[in-house]
Amino acid sequence: MSPIPRLDYDRAVFGERVIRSVTANTKQDGLDLLRKAAAIPIKPHTVRFPLEEANQALQALKAGSYQGAAVLTM
Repeated sequence: MSPIPRLDYDRAVFGERVIRSVTANTKQDGLDLLRKAAAIPIKPHTVRFPLEEANQALQALKAGSYQGAAVLTM
């Protein structure tokens, strides 16, 4: 067997990371979106969990015990 060549992580892996913005929204765009959402009306459903119950929230999410988004509160 031939030896595995040494990998230069800085050049081969970490140098590839680039952060790019995928949107160009303004504050006004956000306000317009919220105004349209209120007119539809969009009714989001959330389930609140105290921070101490984060593990239970994850288990409920995994089990599909609720619809919507789980929110951890302090």
